Amino acid sequence: MEKNPNPIIIQNFTTESGVHYPVINLSYQLFGLTLHTAPIVLVNHALTGNSQVIGATGWWNDLIGDNKTIDTNKYSILAFNIPGNGYDGTVVENYFDFTARDVAKLFIAGVKQLKIRQLYAIIGGSVGGGIAWEMIALEPKLALNVIPIATDWKSTDWLIANCFLQEQILKNSCNPIEDARIHAMLCYRTPESFKLKFDRTINEELAIFNIESWLLHHGKKLQKRFQLASYKMMNQLLKTIDVTRNSDSFEVFASKIEASIHIIGINSDLFFTAKENKDTFQELKKHNVNVFYKEIESIHGHDAFLMEYEQLNNLLAPIFSCNTKI
Repeated sequence: MEKNPNPIIIQNFTTESGVHYPVINLSYQLFGLTLHTAPIVLVNHALTGNSQVIGATGWWNDLIGDNKTIDTNKYSILAFNIPGNGYDGTVVENYFDFTARDVAKLFIAGVKQLKIRQLYAIIGGSVGGGIAWEMIALEPKLALNVIPIATDWKSTDWLIANCFLQEQILKNSCNPIEDARIHAMLCYRTPESFKLKFDRTINEELAIFNIESWLLHHGKKLQKRFQLASYKMMNQLLKTIDVTRNSDSFEVFASKIEASIHIIGINSDLFFTAKENKDTFQELKKHNVNVFYKEIESIHGHDAFLMEYEQLNNLLAPIFSCNTKI
């Protein structure tokens, strides 16, 4: 199931900030049925993810696969690597040149190069879901269904503040990836989640709290597989989600939507709060958008979309169990 990413070359790309790139390498992987023989589901990965959505190192195996909720016997699964995530060997040093909308434009260009007229669904969690919002803002007819999970159409002040702190750590720490990851884990989880898992227990071997050894483990683990430039790039994208930046108002954006929007929030998410998601749902309803809101109930916070698979599968099943003829 492990495959090398396929290359797409995007030429003469100008970012939202006005920086011209003669060539950008965009890579992708395909799973399930052959492209153009079945409905296509685009999966947008999260901050430390990549295009390997299923397989031995796949990060969404519990959701996608043979007879899973997103069934590889019924769908073609497409996943791009965000340029600069490092998975395909590409890094972007000038990360501040890019916003989430730039990546959305690159993904749309990739979809068009693959001669895909319309996607059955775009699904993504966290920054991947934010890019899904940006894509549908740019191309309202691109997908029949858009499924943003643990995300929203804009980065809030709280999220921007945490991304700012992440950037400061990444620029100034002696162990930038490890230290930034340790801080990030405090935002991905909740106090209740940590209490349930650790309850102030001690790691006798290291003579520190188990919560401390766990955080150190996650920092070292990411250090081994992630590059500093990639972390800076992905953090920049998370900070810049906003479908209205230098563009139409939210009302105009909403009036153009043709896809069904399936918002999935998490009741304990500290990054993209359930209240923000519910407010978005109510605003879209005012503009007669075919929008639905569902919620994962969990004490685990933002990371629940990668942990509460039974709930997520149940929430997504109606979207992917309907008629799937191409």
